[in-house]
Amino acid sequence: MSLNLHNVEFIKSAAGPSAFIRDGLDVVAFAGRSNAGKSSTINALLNRKSIARVSETPGKTNLVNYFLIDKKMYLADLPGYGFAKVSKATKAEWQALMESFFAERENLSLCVLLVDARHKPTADDIMMCDYFRLTGIPFVVAANKSDKVKKKAIEGQLEMIRETLHLDESVTLIHYSARTKEGIDRLKKIVFGI
Repeated sequence: MSLNLHNVEFIKSAAGPSAFIRDGLDVVAFAGRSNAGKSSTINALLNRKSIARVSETPGKTNLVNYFLIDKKMYLADLPGYGFAKVSKATKAEWQALMESFFAERENLSLCVLLVDARHKPTADDIMMCDYFRLTGIPFVVAANKSDKVKKKAIEGQLEMIRETLHLDESVTLIHYSARTKEGIDRLKKIVFGI
């Protein structure tokens, strides 16, 4: 599929299942901890500064935000997990929203699970990865912030991430930096097929 990545528009934020988009177009979803860089990654993929809002305060994305790409597919920026300083009730609302989103996966073509290249994946990352495996949702793991890891250490970090998440060789694991855009072309090829 050829895509014009300059033809992008923010469509809506969904606070619950009644607002989810169900028009038959494929959806690529971005999941990860509140500080993993989901919004920054979407901006880097689209070569935009702020189509997806980025905040200094983790946990600002608390809705499912839909971005329409060339009227052919959507990117969905999901609420983060694990880090945000919010109430237990708010976290429970986010979890319910995520569960509803993944339950309707007919048009979910791919999920990009973002982890931090500098650190061992958390229990929440492991749980998310296990959920994708269990449900059969196609996913890749993208280790962001690789610009903050020494070049000599990156392979070791990727191996540690692969082991911690129990990823076999069939699961794609890549490293990149949303900030410097190093490696972003590999992720672009996976997400958009271009």
